[in-house]
Amino acid sequence: MTVIAAYDVAADSRRARLAALLQAYGDRVQKSVFVVRAGAAELAELRMRAEQLLDLDVDSLYFYAQCEPCWSGQVCLGQAHGPERVLYWASL
Repeated sequence: MTVIAAYDVAADSRRARLAALLQAYGDRVQKSVFVVRAGAAELAELRMRAEQLLDLDVDSLYFYAQCEPCWSGQVCLGQAHGPERVLYWASL
């Protein structure tokens, strides 16, 4: 599943920790926007870990689920670019 995560966090320290957490799960496409491709269990874990970092009285984090047909129709303009899929090679 592809999810767009966007946040608005008041404190620098919480913002940095949340950005690092989201970076571990996905790709940054804007300063406070990430694209996460993960299964349901991973997304539930991400949500739980993020909720522990946030001050729910002043911070916000949005998760927008994207269906595959909708995501494949994305358009990026200017210097924008979508996250690239990286292939890894291993030799034994």
